[in-house]
Amino acid sequence: GRTVSFFSLVSPLVFLGTEHTTTSSTTTTTNPNMASAATRLTKELAEVGKDDKTSGVRALPVNSDNPRQLKGTIQGPSGTPYEGGVFTINIDVPKQYPFEPPKMKFETKIWHPNISSQTGAICLDILKDQWSPALTIKTALLSLQALLCSPEPGDPQDAEVAKMYMSDRENFNRTAKFWTETYAKETSQEDAISRVCDMGFERAQAQKALEKHGWDESAAVNALLGSL
Repeated sequence: GRTVSFFSLVSPLVFLGTEHTTTSSTTTTTNPNMASAATRLTKELAEVGKDDKTSGVRALPVNSDNPRQLKGTIQGPSGTPYEGGVFTINIDVPKQYPFEPPKMKFETKIWHPNISSQTGAICLDILKDQWSPALTIKTALLSLQALLCSPEPGDPQDAEVAKMYMSDRENFNRTAKFWTETYAKETSQEDAISRVCDMGFERAQAQKALEKHGWDESAAVNALLGSL
């Protein structure tokens, strides 16, 4: 049902960091380095869009006003407790990109040793000291997808989850699958919206609050009640 053109969303990126001063027919670019970085980001997002169905990762600007703020999604890999889920990633691209890594965190709640079950913060070396300008938004998202296949409990972001992963793998898999079913499935998200709407809130309100709070119904309802 979405009719918004991908390129209509990414086209504002080419103007990032570029100030145009028009005198008669001339245009002055004041910061070519930032303009170059913005052009690269535009190309990167177009590249992600070319094979998103086969790669299982996507990234788009949230809106044209701030093209450095992106929403990424990764499909849960088959053969893992995350299979069948679609996980949303908040991506903030710094002005120094690609010389600094993008800031990423999971918006969708997930049970994984290297991702905070509370905040969505990620422990992954390429998003920190192992970042290289040769890497891209797409390779970062693919690395996150690979992390879902191969957790690193020895370097955890969430100690409680890592402890369960190492001491009781069966319970870990069961819990991770339950979280995937609860938070990362489209049907479960629709059910959550319906339940919040049943409490007297408008659908748009309910969906916005749930997305903001990682589909945690209690947190979303508390936020909605607090705004009354």
